[in-house]
Amino acid sequence: MTNRIIDLSESQAFLRVKHEQLVIERKDCEPVGVPLKDVSVVILAHPQVTCTHAVFSGVMENGGAIVTCNHQNLPVGLMLPINGHCTQTERFIAQAQAPVPTRKRIWKQIVAYKIRSQSNLLDRVRGAKCGLAGLAGKVRSGDPSNIEAQAARRYWPLLFDDVNFRRRRDGDDQNRILNYGYAVLRATVGRAICSAGLHPSLGVHHHNRYNPFCLADDLMEPYRPFIDAAAVEHVATFGSDAPLTTESKRILLTAISESYESNGEVRTLFDFVSRTASSLAKVFLKQSDSLFYPEVFKNA
Repeated sequence: MTNRIIDLSESQAFLRVKHEQLVIERKDCEPVGVPLKDVSVVILAHPQVTCTHAVFSGVMENGGAIVTCNHQNLPVGLMLPINGHCTQTERFIAQAQAPVPTRKRIWKQIVAYKIRSQSNLLDRVRGAKCGLAGLAGKVRSGDPSNIEAQAARRYWPLLFDDVNFRRRRDGDDQNRILNYGYAVLRATVGRAICSAGLHPSLGVHHHNRYNPFCLADDLMEPYRPFIDAAAVEHVATFGSDAPLTTESKRILLTAISESYESNGEVRTLFDFVSRTASSLAKVFLKQSDSLFYPEVFKNA
C-alpha cells in the first residue's frame, strides 16, 4: 500500500470503481484511476463530489478511510473499516476487558510521549525545549496532576511566538489549519486502529459517550506535533489569519504523507502510526507492557 491521500476540494467530480481502481472523473479532464489498495484517506470536500456506493465499500474493504467536509472545507465526518484483522474478535474482547490500571499506565505513556514530542518540536523551531522535557518525567499513571494541560499552557504561546494564542476548535486563526490537519491525522490513526484489530470507540482515556473515535483521539496525541510543525510553516508563509487554501492543505497533507527519520530509521508517518496501534494491541493481549512511538523525528 502506498498510503495515498486524495483531497477532492477544488472542483466537482464523479467517483466510481472499476477493476479495483478508484476512478475520478472531472469535467474536461481524462479520468484518473488509483488502485484501491493504495488509498489511505479520501477527503470529500467539494459540494459537487458524487460517489457510487462501490466507492465507499471499496475504499474501506481495502483498509482506507473516508472524511467528509462542510461548506468551510473543515472535516465533519469520518468513516472507517470495521473488519481489519483476522483475530479482531479476540482483540475486541481484550480491549474491552483491559483493567483500569492498564489503561492508566497506557495513558501515562501517551502523555509523556506527547510532551516529549512537543519539546522536540519547540527545540527545532524555537531553539529551546522550554522546560517541557522535565514535565514529561513528572507524568504519573493516569496523569492525575494533568501534566498534559500544564505542558500545553507553555507549549502553544511558544510554538507560535504569540502570548495570546489559545487552542480553540472554533478559532478563526491558525486553529483552522490545526483543525483540518488533526482531522486527517485522526482518520489515519483510526484506520491503523482498525487494521490492528481494535475498536476505535473504546478509548483508554477519552470516553465521551457521543464520540465513536475515542481510541483514535488517545493514540493520535503524540503525533499532533507533526501537524503543529506544518501549521508553524503555514503561519510563517501566509500569516495566522490566512484562509484554508489548496496550498494550506498541501502543506498539511505532506506532513502526514512524507517520510521521517527516528532513531536512525526512516519511515512514513503511516508506518509509525500502524506500529503504535499494533503495539497497543500487544499490551491489551498482555504480550507487552509498552507502546511504540517515534522518540525524535525530522524530515528524512
